[in-house]
Amino acid sequence: MSTWYNKVVGDLGSIVDSITYFENELQDARYECRIKGSLEKSSSALPGITEYRFNQLQEIEAILEHLNIELRKVRSVTFRKYLESYNRQLSSRDAEKFVDSEQDVIDLTHLTNQFSLLRNQYLGIMKGLDTKQWQIGHITRLRTAGMEDIVIE
Repeated sequence: MSTWYNKVVGDLGSIVDSITYFENELQDARYECRIKGSLEKSSSALPGITEYRFNQLQEIEAILEHLNIELRKVRSVTFRKYLESYNRQLSSRDAEKFVDSEQDVIDLTHLTNQFSLLRNQYLGIMKGLDTKQWQIGHITRLRTAGMEDIVIE
C-alpha cells in the first residue's frame, strides 16, 4: 500500500492524486463486500480484505487530521492578519467573518469536506465487510445444520 499520508504531508498539492487513488480503491472495495462464489474462499479472504481496507481508512483519517491542522493554521494566520493590520479596530466576530470569506480558507475547507466524504464512504465499506462476515457466519451455521443446497448468486 502506498503511503499517501507522507506524500500529502510533504506536498499538499498531492492531495488530488490521493483522492483519485482512494476513490478508485473504493470501487474495488465495494466489489469485495459482495458474497459470491465459494463460501470458503470468501470466508478465508475476509480477514485480509478487512485489514487492508481498515488500514486505508486509518490513512484517510490521518490525512483528514492533517488537513484540519492545516486549516486551523491558515485560519489563525488570516485571523491575526485582520486583527493586527486592518484599518479599523475589528471585533473577533467581525474578523472571523472576514477569515471565512478568504479564498485560501474556503479552498482548504472544501478539500477537508471532500476528504471527510471519502472517509465516510470507507466507513460504509467497513460496515459492509462487517455485514459480510456476519452473513458468512450464519450461512455456515445453516450449512452445518444440513441446509447444504443454499446457493448465493
